[in-house]
Order: sequence, then C-alpha cells, then structure tokens
Amino acid sequence: MSASPDDVVMPVSFYRPDYHVKTPEMRSPNYVQLSTAAAITLGLVPGNMHRTSCTHCLNLLVTYPEGCRANCSYCGLARHREESRDYADRNFIRVDWPTVGYDEVIERVKQNADKGQFERMCISMITHPNSDHDTLVLLRKWMKAAPHIPVSILSNPTTMKYEDLVTLRDEGADIFTVALDAVTPEIFERTRGKTVDSPHRWDKYWQAIEWAAEIFGPEKFGAHLIAGMGETEQEMMEICQKMRDMGGHNHMFAFFPEQGSLMEDWPPVPKEQWRRVQLGRFIIDYAGGRVDDMRFNEQGQIVDFGIDEQDVEDLIASGKPFQTSGCPGKSDEEVSACNRPYGDSSPTDIRSFPFALNANDVGFVRRQMAGEDVGTVDHDALD
Repeated sequence: MSASPDDVVMPVSFYRPDYHVKTPEMRSPNYVQLSTAAAITLGLVPGNMHRTSCTHCLNLLVTYPEGCRANCSYCGLARHREESRDYADRNFIRVDWPTVGYDEVIERVKQNADKGQFERMCISMITHPNSDHDTLVLLRKWMKAAPHIPVSILSNPTTMKYEDLVTLRDEGADIFTVALDAVTPEIFERTRGKTVDSPHRWDKYWQAIEWAAEIFGPEKFGAHLIAGMGETEQEMMEICQKMRDMGGHNHMFAFFPEQGSLMEDWPPVPKEQWRRVQLGRFIIDYAGGRVDDMRFNEQGQIVDFGIDEQDVEDLIASGKPFQTSGCPGKSDEEVSACNRPYGDSSPTDIRSFPFALNANDVGFVRRQMAGEDVGTVDHDALD
C-alpha cells in the first residue's frame, strides 16, 4: 500500500503499537526515536516513500517521556505543546518519530549490512539534563557494533562544554553539527530565545560552532539553517559564507509550519526564494563562489550569483543544488547521505529532493525560480 499524495508514509494507525505508544520506561539510552523514513528502511513500520526506497542516513533522536525542555517557536517538540499533544505523538520536521529499543535498531542494521542501506548515522540531541550523557552512551555502543558506518552528532550547544566535543570526537563521532536554524541574532531571539521562554542563546551556539571547527576540523562540522523565518536572501548567504570560511558546510531546510507550533500560521518559504538560496548555498559550499561577488536588490534578493552565467546554468541542470543538503555519504561529497525524505515538504511540492533530479524536476525548479507557482509533482502521478 503506497503513501497518499500529501503524506510520506502510512497513517499513524498502521504503526505497530509497541513502536508508537510511549511509556515512562521508554527513554534513552535504552530507547531512541527514529525518523519515519529510517523506520521504513529498517522494516519497523510499513509504508512507501515517493520515488525513493530508503533513507541513507539513520536519523536517531534521544527521547524522554518528559520531552524537550526548550521552547523553539517552530519546533514540533517544543515544551509549550505539552498540554496539547502527548510527547510521543509529536511530529518533528514534519514526520512522526516512532520509539524503538536501541538494541533492536542496531541488530536490524547488522542484519542488513550486506544491503548497504545506510552511509551514515546521526544522533540528534534535545534539551534535557540527560541528553549529553546518553548521546555518548549511544555513540560508544554504535562504534562497537557498526564502526563501518560513520556517525554525525546533531548537538545541543546549550548544555555542552568544550570537553564534551573533544570526548565525542575521541569516541568516534565523525561530524559535529549545530542546529543554528535562525540566521540573525534577532530572529534567533524571537524564535528560540528569551522571547519565547526558551534557554538557547545566539552566542552560545556560535561558540559551539567555533569549538567544532577547532576540534573536528575542516569539512567535519556544519550548521543547520532554516530559510523563510524572516531573513533576507543576503543574510542567508552571508551566514553560509561565514560557515564556509571557517571550514564548515551548510545544511539548509525550507521552513515548514509545524502544526501546533507557535509558528503554525507562518507561511512556508516562497518557492522562488527557496530555490535561489539553495543554489547560492551550493555555489558557496561547492563551486568556489563567494557572497562578496553576488549582487542583491533592495529587498536583499539574489539578482546575480557571482559566477559565470554558463556555470550557473550547468549547476541548475545538474539538479544537485536542489537535493537535500546535509552530512555527506561515501560516494559524492556534494550529495548528502542525510536525504531526509519529505522532512520539509510533501511529495506533491518537493522543496528538498531526496533523490537525483530528472529533466522534469529541473524544469519545475526553473519555473519556480522564475516566480511561477508550480508544484514539483502532479497529484495524478501519485498512486
């Protein structure tokens, strides 16, 4: 049975109850939550993903029944949702995250090692007193069981010290990333700082990025950035350039309003804006371009990407700038192993492509960059 046009996978009612109903005993490090795409790939839940059979990154999330203690205004895991929805049922980056025993996850990965499904594993932290300790426990156990699959850490800088990053590196973590998300101090404060009664601070997050640059080194750290939270395209490109100059990479998400979040009524990032910053990020990260050479209009929109026009056309035609950006896999550093299928859009209006684009996909992207309000998939094409 395939997914419906607007959903990635089966409805929640199809989940095995023991993977979805959370109890007080189901907490890290004995249990983890994993993305729906990862659960499908491991065979833990049924479902199909449009035009892709799997995710190449095993995305895990530390989990506690009492939930995340932060209150980011755009996040499905935010503390303010405690009264409106049980923590176990909350979606995160648009999809559900079923809870599974960590030993079972590892065993299934080992059983399917010959299939080469996963090129990377990622442990995502949340704001919780036990998150730092349990992340290290999960990492150590993984390195004993599946050292051939590299591990990324999606960190929680608010609770971390310099020594924590050193320990994670020494214990085998391959890449360290920071979910900066907001690209200006003002947007950061408005969406995840004191303004919304949340503990995160802009300076602390940048401190962690600087530590990561020193401890993990060039090409081994990165930042998550969300486009469409009120920043200009120029501000987004300036942060991308700052990260690249430090030796890191930029993992970009399209803002998608999570139901039940404080920003649920905020509109998704406009398609033409999203495609321009996707292309601009790729040029800065992989094509040797610089924000200094780009030109912007009075609204801060990109009007010139600062490289040869034919090179811009070639990049668009390749489709690579419009694939999901994240930690790399084994085969191509420009293509993310962390393809996060439909984490920021539905299959009928793909923002981050979790697969290589074909000519029709590139055509949709070109039309969106030109300002046409077109989706990337015909509803009738989905069955």
